[in-house]
Amino acid sequence: MSKATLKYIVAALLFVDLCSIAVIGLLLAFVIPFGAGPFGAKFFLGLHRHEWADIHLTLSVILLGLVILHVWLSWDWVVGITKKFFGDQWQRALWVLCGAWFAVIFAAWIIVKLG
Repeated sequence: MSKATLKYIVAALLFVDLCSIAVIGLLLAFVIPFGAGPFGAKFFLGLHRHEWADIHLTLSVILLGLVILHVWLSWDWVVGITKKFFGDQWQRALWVLCGAWFAVIFAAWIIVKLG
């Protein structure tokens, strides 16, 4: 299988996975009731709210793996475009961008834990 074919398959899977996560997120937010209430009301298409949340989480983990695979397959492009914008400092720029991403994720985790 060529690299281009693999990139296409990964991109298509990313699209389907992201759309699925969005639809289930909207179901969880606006269609399936949460909190105290009648037990039967928390079912949609035969699945309980918690089962939908489990599917949502599983698809999110799959999305993370697909994004990592997508970046790995596109790494030559990432390096090339970073060199174009940052010149000789491209490696430092990539490290700063990665560090900033981890800082945002860590800050969000702290906010969730404290809130």
